[in-house]
Amino acid sequence: MNLAQLLVRTARIFPEAPAIFFGRRLVCNYRELAERAARIAGHLRNTLKLSPGDRVAVFMTNNPEYLEVLYGIWYAGLAAVPINAKLHAREAEFIVRDSGATALFVSSDLAAGLMNVSVEDSILRAVFIPGNSSYESLLRTEPIAQAEPSEPDDLAWLFYTSGTTGRPKGVMQSHFNLLAMTMCYFTDVDQVRQDDAIVYAAPMSHGAGLYNFPHVLMGARHVIPDSGGFDPEELVALAAHHRNVSMFAAPTMVKRLVEHVDAVHADATGFKTIVYGGGPMYVEDIRLALAVMGNRFAQIYGQGESPMTITALSKAHLTALDHPRHAERLASVGIAQSLVEVRVADEYGNTLPPDTVGEVMVKGTPVMKGYWNNPEATAQAIRDGWLLTGDMGSMDADGFLTLRDRSKDVIISGGSNIYPREVEEVLLLDPAVHEVSVVGRPDPEWGEVVVAFVSIHAGKQTSAQALDALCLEHIARFKRPKEYRFVDTLPKNNYGKVLKTALRKQLMEEEHEQTA
Repeated sequence: MNLAQLLVRTARIFPEAPAIFFGRRLVCNYRELAERAARIAGHLRNTLKLSPGDRVAVFMTNNPEYLEVLYGIWYAGLAAVPINAKLHAREAEFIVRDSGATALFVSSDLAAGLMNVSVEDSILRAVFIPGNSSYESLLRTEPIAQAEPSEPDDLAWLFYTSGTTGRPKGVMQSHFNLLAMTMCYFTDVDQVRQDDAIVYAAPMSHGAGLYNFPHVLMGARHVIPDSGGFDPEELVALAAHHRNVSMFAAPTMVKRLVEHVDAVHADATGFKTIVYGGGPMYVEDIRLALAVMGNRFAQIYGQGESPMTITALSKAHLTALDHPRHAERLASVGIAQSLVEVRVADEYGNTLPPDTVGEVMVKGTPVMKGYWNNPEATAQAIRDGWLLTGDMGSMDADGFLTLRDRSKDVIISGGSNIYPREVEEVLLLDPAVHEVSVVGRPDPEWGEVVVAFVSIHAGKQTSAQALDALCLEHIARFKRPKEYRFVDTLPKNNYGKVLKTALRKQLMEEEHEQTA
């Protein structure tokens, strides 16, 4: 089944239902959205002569045209290649080339930079800039009569990983993969009604954009903030206006939103569900979120290779205060979602007993087809149908998974494994600590020693001695940091994740300077 059929179905059932808003302004209803997608498809197929399976790149900021472009691509039987709008033009060019994209949709504010990077020798047949005259003429193309039939295994979404350890890899997601993800949302994350709305505060090229499917299927509203991104004050106002608003957010975004609501005593009742994922949510942060904003949170754990669909921690689990293991469950990422199996295994692939740390593995219908043109990487990532996530974790007897760290982030000191997140959770118990990141520094005697980079709340104070005492109170002596570095901010990538690689690189460079 072609994903475009979700839109076609809704446009038939609820043609006049409002579909897309730009801020508070209604842009189109579902009938109009489906017609615009069909016209885009008509141009791609009949004017450009693209063939089913061809890739079309989308290098756009969050804007009202994003969904019509995506559905136009699928309507034509093509595959979308979403590119994070925060990437450098050269990074975007690599993705365009590597994917073999035959057409490109690019936002006007990104077009100039991209055009400075040569794409003339690529196989692009056309570049479209939503909002200009050529795009408007595209929308006057004769629409194709019906969505191109697709097989379940046909490529729909070619997502490029962030590439922190080298060139990004293209993750191949089929129509069936993403339909399975959509069904998991209803079963494991949240229900959707027609009077609900989803606001896109995180990049639509990633998880936030994938959550369009359950909302399109139910004829709900899609809201693009005027800012095009994340602004706590704007989001609170939009939620108050539209009501029943859901959103996907990284933990750092949730933290900022909660701090804003708490500081100004904002009315947060317009929010229905805030799904968080994409990085570690510390226990103290989710406790504050629940205290400030109430039962509006659900957590998902996924990867591009199994998008939004490994485990989920529901609203019910988060608020089950009377459960004897509620504190442990707050620190977990929940239980396996409905259409996947999850286990924790040793280096040989053997399932480990409960509460034993190993690599998290997942198997099921949402797991990717593989990496684009990279069979070696695919073979390393998928073994006997199981995706090796690269995440270290443990699962309790009830099936709740607690992540420790990425395997590459584990610190080995004196032969013992130290999981940075465990240390970070303790340091965040100090009310003066705003953010913290723990990494390993090479050491000739111990192999690695623990270093904590700490950011302090404005107007508050703490010390290395106070933090050390906190660690000695809560964790084994060998796990505590050997050094505390107080910094104004921590380096982050385009998605708000702290870049431990940058911190480790800084320590390595210092080590080389000292030994030179």
